[in-house]
Amino acid sequence: MKGGQFRFAACLLLLCGAPAMAHHGVAGVGAAALEGPGAPVESAGSAVLPEGKTLLYAKLDYAKFKSVNPADTEADSNQFWMAGLGHGFTPWLSAYVFAPYNRKIDSAEPAGAATPQFDTRGWADPSVMAQLGFKYDQGFKLVPANESLDDLEDWHFTLFGGFSIPHGKPDLKDRNGDIHPAKSTGFGTSDRSLGLTATRMLSKNLTFNSELSGIRFRSYRYQADTSYPTGRDFRFGAEDRLNLALAYRFHTNVAQKFRADFSLEAQFLRLQPDAANGLADPDSGGRVAYLLPGIRLYQDNMSFAFGIKTPVWKKLNQASGLQQGSEGTEKYRLIFSVSSLF
Repeated sequence: MKGGQFRFAACLLLLCGAPAMAHHGVAGVGAAALEGPGAPVESAGSAVLPEGKTLLYAKLDYAKFKSVNPADTEADSNQFWMAGLGHGFTPWLSAYVFAPYNRKIDSAEPAGAATPQFDTRGWADPSVMAQLGFKYDQGFKLVPANESLDDLEDWHFTLFGGFSIPHGKPDLKDRNGDIHPAKSTGFGTSDRSLGLTATRMLSKNLTFNSELSGIRFRSYRYQADTSYPTGRDFRFGAEDRLNLALAYRFHTNVAQKFRADFSLEAQFLRLQPDAANGLADPDSGGRVAYLLPGIRLYQDNMSFAFGIKTPVWKKLNQASGLQQGSEGTEKYRLIFSVSSLF
């Protein structure tokens, strides 16, 4: 299981692309943020960038893994850094580009380890995404240029999608001369993502948000290495997500244009098995549920978010459950992001 190594870049595509706006709390910029809907820390939301406005975004997802298999040095911790740039071309259409930088760190090499310590770092595959915003008000319609506070209480939706551009290095080798796809910094081929969000203010201070999204990967022919002298075809398993979130506004200072929200997200992740040379890997894939409590702060045209994400349930396909360094085996994930609209 790849442990969400490049998903950070895509996804999330989260902030993945369209979600970028969401996680960035675009809905909470300017005066409307003081009274309007809130946004979750990580899940994609239904805010579209205002026409003619540009968003700068940065995010860190730090994953610390449990030592579930001392003989496997695949990952002790991962750092997924992300820089993003978005622009509102119309009141209902936004586009984004994301540049991810990944760092994957092994623990100290244990005695008798199957593979040597193998730390990797570098720029991963950038992503390009577009987001279409619409609402329901006596029928579905595209998001208008200006909305009153009453209008913001309507159901809002976004449809987003995009793709990555191969740029990272997919064929990184360890000291034994073996390639580890999950430790490399690129997929070798482009992935595709598609998602849908729905958001509604339940009360003056409480906002409900949901996201349904997925990523699909293509097969890549890896170079020859020690274990595979003729090379091999490898494809990462598809990823599907269902996220539900509540954001509660607990403090507002109109004079200072400041707002503070608490958010709670429940995230469900389904990972299909990886496939090598056309055969599914039975020791990869599974299902994981996470809880992510967090805080989002708005100051004038900026937004700051912080949360701690932990797995609360998992069912990994590997019988022993020893999928070192993968989703579901984290001790925790620290999520921090900052964005500015201008």
